[in-house]
Amino acid sequence: MIRARLEIAERTRELALFNLAINSKLRCCDLVRVKVADVYAAGRVKHRASIIQIKTRRPVSFEINNRTRKSIGAWLEAPLMVGSEHPWPGRFHERRHISTRQYAHLVLDRVISIDLEPSAYGTHSMRRMTVAQIYRKTGNRRAAQLLLGHTKMGSSVRYLGVELEDALAIAEAVEI
Repeated sequence: MIRARLEIAERTRELALFNLAINSKLRCCDLVRVKVADVYAAGRVKHRASIIQIKTRRPVSFEINNRTRKSIGAWLEAPLMVGSEHPWPGRFHERRHISTRQYAHLVLDRVISIDLEPSAYGTHSMRRMTVAQIYRKTGNRRAAQLLLGHTKMGSSVRYLGVELEDALAIAEAVEI
């Protein structure tokens, strides 16, 4: 719903930001620091990108799907973006990119705009969304771990709430 409203309102910047947030599965501290060169080269948006995570100091790779490439490409063509190092520049010259607080405020505004409970959604919801769907469809914990950039499987399991879901699925499947 958020994407549809951003498209209708022609909010190119926010659409590109939300699409990359969902598609990349990056923490908000990493998302706001993405550089144009990380996602754009030779006049087009890349199919895959890799950044060094702030929290772990380890690289994490992510795909950029067609929808996200299209929205990022449209945003990077905006006159405001000429010569910008970051796809989401800050409003002040001393800030090269938006802050995590600004990003969190954008997410909150959009969640409220579609009448969702603000306490149930936040920047981490954007990170978790795609990985949770991939896990539900495949049951592949290792894929979830790699996509999130976690070093330990236990982190991914706790993050996705896998243990409880798996236990309930097993209990439902067993008839006594």
